[in-house]
Amino acid sequence: MKMRKVVSVLLAAAMVAGLAAGCSTPSGSGADKDAKGKVYYLNFKPEADGEWQDLAKEYTEETGVPVTVLTAASGEYEKTLKSEMAKSDAPTLFQVNGPVGLASWKDYCYDLKGSDIAKALTDEGFALMDGDKMAGIAYVIENYGIIYNKELLKKAGYSAEDITNFDSFKSVVEDITKRKDELGFSAFTCAGMDGSSDWRFKTHLANLPIYYEYKDEGINTTDAIKGTYLDNYRQMWDLYINNATCEPTALSTKTADDATADFVTEEAVFYQNGTWEFNNIADVGEENLGILPIYVGVAGEEEQGVCTGTENYWCVNSKASEDDIQATLDFMNWCVTSDKGAEAMCNKMGFVIPFDANIESENVLVNEANKYMEDGKTPVTWNFSTIPSEEWKNGVGSALTAYAADQTDENWAKVVTAFVDGWATEAAAAK
Repeated sequence: MKMRKVVSVLLAAAMVAGLAAGCSTPSGSGADKDAKGKVYYLNFKPEADGEWQDLAKEYTEETGVPVTVLTAASGEYEKTLKSEMAKSDAPTLFQVNGPVGLASWKDYCYDLKGSDIAKALTDEGFALMDGDKMAGIAYVIENYGIIYNKELLKKAGYSAEDITNFDSFKSVVEDITKRKDELGFSAFTCAGMDGSSDWRFKTHLANLPIYYEYKDEGINTTDAIKGTYLDNYRQMWDLYINNATCEPTALSTKTADDATADFVTEEAVFYQNGTWEFNNIADVGEENLGILPIYVGVAGEEEQGVCTGTENYWCVNSKASEDDIQATLDFMNWCVTSDKGAEAMCNKMGFVIPFDANIESENVLVNEANKYMEDGKTPVTWNFSTIPSEEWKNGVGSALTAYAADQTDENWAKVVTAFVDGWATEAAAAK
């Protein structure tokens, strides 16, 4: 089963021991027509808002249990969560991004150990533990990398087989830039640095230097990042911003919608984003969509796959009433074990879910990402969940934007300071 292969490779890559696949799936939908309580879900994913609203409505129609879904704006989840949790009618279902996010909310996390949804996991490694307490459960496994338009790449005279590392990628990108007037398109979409888009670079691209440093050091978290691979970070950022649809000085005004529009209207070949973006870019034609690893010039990266992991852990609010907690547990279980729930999450939302009910994806980006693992490539794990705070990300993002506008060594030194010194400062503040 393809999902089990994905799970086993991911866990091995993340050095998680004690595999325990094969948990039993609970019978029934997990819903009771006579059940009391209500569900209030604070959703992290703006791109899936419509699908979650539809699924909530369908569940309510089937069970009579009221389900409210509020979707936080991109980049505003933690702020929204703090605001909503302070209200008397707080979310009963929310999410954290991993151990760092959990540290702020562990006192609000109901112990999911022994719950039906915990039993439905394909592997216990997808549970987020707080000591002996199961504080959260991953509900989606995702991939990100360099999404590309196969037809445009072909028009430029290349195919994915020509790109195997940073040097070969740089050669293709810079050749497209030289011929962009002749070709009628640029290499990259705009690297928007407003709040709807900057996470792609201050978090997802930043994962690469973190990943390789952790790999060298044999660690999975740190209070003091060294910045060993920040030169690699710089050369990839340079490639993005100097071979795009907009001038580097305009990045602060560019949004996620601008970047998506660049790709959908075939103004650019390459677009750093993830499998979750499939529905927004499918208009270019499924047959034209592919995904490449993010190469940054590290030795041996030819054997690297795409970035694969999760920062999406469901948590149930332990401060909610018993009825609301049970209603929430039933809803979660229904979402990942029922035919309707799995269809919505796997096909409509394009997720790979770490549960027995997972459906082989109709998302071509997911299947292309999985092929790297099937070919023996090593996925890049999601280590950005160890980033010490949102303030760290914001500091790096501001420095990247300033550097893009004036690409001097002095301005890059400010990126390094934000990355290294900012990490130590924020890690200490979190103690």
